[in-house]
Amino acid sequence: MPELPEVETVRRGLEPAMQDQLITKVDVNRPDLRWPFPPNMGARLTGARVLGLRRRSKYILVDLDSDETLIIHLGMSGRMLVSGFQLGQFHQEHPAPEKHDHVVLHMENDARVTFNDARRFGAMDLAPTTQVELHKLLVGLGPEPLGNSFDETYLTAALSGKNSPIKSVLLDQRIIAGLGNIYVCEVLFRAKISPMRKAGDLSKARVGKIVPIIREVLEEAIMAGGSSLKDYRQTGGELGYFQHKFQVYGQEGQPCCSTSCTGVIARVTQAGRSSFYCPTCQR
Repeated sequence: MPELPEVETVRRGLEPAMQDQLITKVDVNRPDLRWPFPPNMGARLTGARVLGLRRRSKYILVDLDSDETLIIHLGMSGRMLVSGFQLGQFHQEHPAPEKHDHVVLHMENDARVTFNDARRFGAMDLAPTTQVELHKLLVGLGPEPLGNSFDETYLTAALSGKNSPIKSVLLDQRIIAGLGNIYVCEVLFRAKISPMRKAGDLSKARVGKIVPIIREVLEEAIMAGGSSLKDYRQTGGELGYFQHKFQVYGQEGQPCCSTSCTGVIARVTQAGRSSFYCPTCQR
């Protein structure tokens, strides 16, 4: 499932085509994705102007001048594809419609934004802009890891007394919004912390190391356009390429890349997810 860097990459790709543009037509080709679409979604979007695009955790928020916000979740296989829009020297022609093109937004600048989702685990909803943070998908989320409210003081307090493994705690969206399995594995490797270490046992100094490393990994991944492992694509259809920089994720059996470390990357299962780490240098 796309994590924060992939969703942020998609948001940035949508912005040039949608910002300040009127939605002139909406094709809603089925009644639902993971859940039913909101009532009259096509009619409510048609004629609205896009005031801005934000990201909250793994959700894209499109603020409209109708005082509503379109909430978009990509799910496991959802893609937001832009066509018919001139960006620099490149022009993406409108492709022929595909089987899984479930929602299509036609913009006044001739851009077409298509939500394609083969598995239909994605979602779209509408909420009043002034109350969008209270939406059931957003209300319990923790701070953004790239935001000012996420710092050493916050994370130290959040981990205090936690008996769960640090890997599980960092994946908890109520504690940090947007982190997923891939990037937590990479963060813990750079911090030299075992994914099995109890979160509450970490010293303040070790917790303090995690905060800048989380930001570093996420910013590098965003610059690389995210990670494409299965279904994820950028808005122009391009692959992300941060997967070529993975140091532990998916590297089971490979030598540790840390200087002077003779360890081999191992994989263990935690809460049904694979954790990749070096047993020699991650403690």
